[in-house]
Amino acid sequence: MSRAFSCVLGLLLAIPLASGCARAKAKTAPENPPLDMPAPPPRDVEINDTEPPPPIALPQEPARNPTPRTRPPATREQPRVEPPKPTPPPPEPPPVVEAPPDEPVRPPPATLQTIPSNAEGEVERAIRGMLSRASDDLSKINYQRLNSEARTQYETAKSFIRQAEAALRAKNLVIARNLADKAATLATQLGGSK
Repeated sequence: MSRAFSCVLGLLLAIPLASGCARAKAKTAPENPPLDMPAPPPRDVEINDTEPPPPIALPQEPARNPTPRTRPPATREQPRVEPPKPTPPPPEPPPVVEAPPDEPVRPPPATLQTIPSNAEGEVERAIRGMLSRASDDLSKINYQRLNSEARTQYETAKSFIRQAEAALRAKNLVIARNLADKAATLATQLGGSK
């Protein structure tokens, strides 16, 4: 029974599909008659019967009679004696301004540090330890076997190590610690992805 049902269902679906394909000719737009174009309007051109006026002659330039230059008699010039220039008086030395005795001399402001000065040595040792571990991890990696992305990370880790060492020399421990941490993280990730 299911076979008969599927045949009937197939026929019911096929009838609407077949009726769409039963037309033999596609619809086309009817042909329109050609457009009637009006003739262009006549041109009104005025004809000029008169001749143009002749060109006006330019006035004659007056004749030039150059007058010969006469040389003045050669006179022996006496050397000029310039009056001596007055020398300016020497500038007066500026008056010495002394600080009033009631105001104490202030030392320059101290640099702002986020790490206490008594802990600087300990922080610097920790940073150097991170940098040496990162360098050791990177030295164990075969650079030739890395793909391009891993090579970029390797170079970035090396760059972080160089920057952290420069920050240590400048006693900028916060930046040095941050860069050393980044270098150590990259070196550890590269060492684990052999």
